[in-house]
Amino acid sequence: MRKEGELDKKIMVVGGAGFIGSHLVDALVKDGHDVAVMDNLFLGKEENIPKEADCYIADASNNIELSLAITEQQPDVIFNLAVLPLPHSLEHPHQNIYSNIQIVNNLCSQLRRKAYKRLIHFSSSEVYGSAQYEPMCEKHPIEPSTPYAASKAAGDFICMSYSKTFGDDISIIRPFNNYGPRQNAGSYAGIIPLTINRILRKKDPIVYGDGNQTRDYIYVGDTVRAAMMLLKRDDLTGQIFNIASGHDISIKWLVDEIAEIIQSETGEPVKPTQYLKERPGDVRRHIAKTLKAKDILGFEHKTGMEEGLRKTINWYLDN
Repeated sequence: MRKEGELDKKIMVVGGAGFIGSHLVDALVKDGHDVAVMDNLFLGKEENIPKEADCYIADASNNIELSLAITEQQPDVIFNLAVLPLPHSLEHPHQNIYSNIQIVNNLCSQLRRKAYKRLIHFSSSEVYGSAQYEPMCEKHPIEPSTPYAASKAAGDFICMSYSKTFGDDISIIRPFNNYGPRQNAGSYAGIIPLTINRILRKKDPIVYGDGNQTRDYIYVGDTVRAAMMLLKRDDLTGQIFNIASGHDISIKWLVDEIAEIIQSETGEPVKPTQYLKERPGDVRRHIAKTLKAKDILGFEHKTGMEEGLRKTINWYLDN
């Protein structure tokens, strides 16, 4: 384990202009690290990157661009959060699968040739598919149900194969459903920013399916704390950690709660929820077992759902 106060010389966050990535960059800068961001701005925004961080606009699925960025920035550790999101895979499955897998393949190849020292890869709870037992631990079967989920599962297997075969220093964070400020509210938006955006534009909230499907939501600040805890350990090569709240809520409850908070904040009525046809590949239930992260990293989520939603909604109201 690293000694207190001992920092890596340089950290690169691939996908650092995006939702979770930009919050991680903020935390790394605040902690005193020398930080570089690499992002192709597919969903990320330059304004999310703090002035203290170096910025390299490039696509990690292109190995030449990645190699040039690594050569220029000389990072010790790379966090990989670069990804084409799940909704994109329903429209462009070939591009989604190719890009997401190639990013991981390139990062692992660069690590093997000693271009940097350590990779911390962000996975997704989508790799599990619907829960076969509850709560879902890290050994839950991997049965992805969308092209996106399949690409994330493939990325995880690539990472673990490089760790086992070549001894490369790779560990995996597997976050469940994140939410919070800066989450993309435009194209390919998740349900929380999508619902907030629709209500603020005087439109009716939308639920796909019956609304009884459940998810384990975690506030982005808690996920970033877990990533920082993992960074400070150097003895967890080949390990995978679920990062979640350990509680699930229904989509119907979530949309109703968002509507209630916005109505209380703005004093304006919200239109009734519109229920549409279920989306293909939508998992039915997710709830994480988080004991491993608690026992090894000392991680527990701190932000309750109502508190987190209020923080998120107020950010969108202000922005």
